[in-house]
Order: sequence, then structure tokens, then C-alpha cells
Amino acid sequence: MQQGDTVAIVSPSGPPDAALLDRGVERLEQGLGLKVIVGGRALDRQVLPYLAGSDAGRAADLQAAWCDPAVSAVFCSRGGYGAARLLDLLDWDAMRAAGPKVLVGSSDITALHHAFAAELGVPTLHGPMPACLTIADEVEPEPRSFEHLRAALFGPPPPVTGERVIVAGRAEGVLAGGNLSLLASMCGTRYQPSFAGRIVLLEDIGEEPYRIDRMLTQLLQAGAFDGVRGFALGSWVDCGDPYPVLRDRLAPLGVPILAGLPVGHGSPQLSVWLGTLGVIDTESCSLAGLFRDGDQAR
Repeated sequence: MQQGDTVAIVSPSGPPDAALLDRGVERLEQGLGLKVIVGGRALDRQVLPYLAGSDAGRAADLQAAWCDPAVSAVFCSRGGYGAARLLDLLDWDAMRAAGPKVLVGSSDITALHHAFAAELGVPTLHGPMPACLTIADEVEPEPRSFEHLRAALFGPPPPVTGERVIVAGRAEGVLAGGNLSLLASMCGTRYQPSFAGRIVLLEDIGEEPYRIDRMLTQLLQAGAFDGVRGFALGSWVDCGDPYPVLRDRLAPLGVPILAGLPVGHGSPQLSVWLGTLGVIDTESCSLAGLFRDGDQAR
């Protein structure tokens, strides 16, 4: 991508605040030099207040943006809930035919990151969204997050540094994962996670440690972590102290585990490419090598 490219904003999950969305559009245009179009249904509402319009409408907006040859990237306006409801409504053949481009989002957008990797085989960007305060704060976007998003979109971003090591070591592998709750919810579906040969990013918000335990146990018993090469643990906002359970459930796998990465929720919120080769190095406490044009998911 480069400045001057056209990007689209759609709402595959929850309904964005109109004022935040307007401010996010302005930040992408003036701060990153992008041309922004907003999906026609991005501000829709329906009988279920936690969804940005109907499933069919949200899927149509996402697919139209992805298949528009003028669009280089599709930004999800915000998370919330609802992206998983779209996976059976998208015409994956048409989206494959549109060629590779960039999907940007996090939190509930984990469902799309995971499905895009499986269906399209394209890298996707786990990062801040335009109708969230990280970008659309009334005063200014969170500086570190915004500059890291710029670097990730237009060139290789700098490594992301964590705060603690749970299991020491070095690991290389394609980075996958995202929000723990969403990954657990996909067990038993056609998109059931399987992270063999991968480095797994995990993060969440508002989950008590026992619920984190339950979700990790579900993924472990489903075999999702069989053959995993390492874990990159992001933010755990309003989750109490998650580290005892993270250590208890993940350390026995015997792979490097780097924690405290500013990725996921909270501030700052740095951007990482999923579906590309990543490197965990606990000596430098960093996750690096996240380049869009590097080795893609395979």
C-alpha cells in the first residue's frame, strides 16, 4: 500500500458511533493520506442492537468492498460481535477472484482473520479500527498506535516488544490467532482452529481467569495447539491476573511464550500481520519479522 490508495470502511460486527466513525475517516485521510469510502450499510441498525444491520447487509458491504478493484484495503469500523455470522454468507470464490488486498481489524474481527486465512490465503492486519478511540479519540489518535499502523500499512513495522517471558526460547512460524474468545467459539465449526507449525497470538478483554482457563482448555482438548511453535500473548484488559492460568495451561506445551505485548485491546494497540512469518525471541522480548510480503499462510 501507499499514500493515495483508496480504502473502504465496513461494519461486519457491532454498530459504530457515527461521530467516532467520521473522526476515524478524517484521521485515515489526513493522517495517513488515504482516500476513504464508507460502506453504504456501515451505520445500519436492526432489531438486535449489538449488530450493525442485518447479516445479509453486513456481508454484502464486506464483499462489495473486497471485490471493488479500486479498493486496496478494507478497514472494519469496530469489533463487538457479529463477524462470525457472516462466514457462510460470503461468496468466497468471488472474493478469491478479486485478488489479494488488506483486511484491518481486531477483537471480533478475529473470525474474519481466521476465515480469510483459510479461504483466501492472504495476510491480514490485526490492528486498531477507525471508529474506536485508539484512532478516533476527540483530541488525537494514540500516537504510538497510529504510527505503528502507518508503518505496518506502508512498510515493515518495527518489532513489538513484550514485558515478560513465560517460557524462554526462540521460535519461527506463521503468526495466527487473535482474540481468545472468538477462537474458542470456532471450535466444532468448519473453521475450527489448528495451529500446527504456527506462532499463536492470544489476547482478550473482560474475561475472568477461570473463563480464560475454560477457553484454553477447550482449545487444548480440541487439538488446536498440537504442533504449535510458540505463543505471543497480547493484552488482557480487565481480566484480573491472567498469568497464572496462562502459565498453567500453556507452559506444559514446552514452546517459547512471550507475554505483555501491546497488541489487542487497551492502549497502545500495535499492529501485527497475521498469515506471515513471525519470530519470537525471548532474549530481546520481541515479536518481529511481520512483513506482509513475506511468507504467507500455507
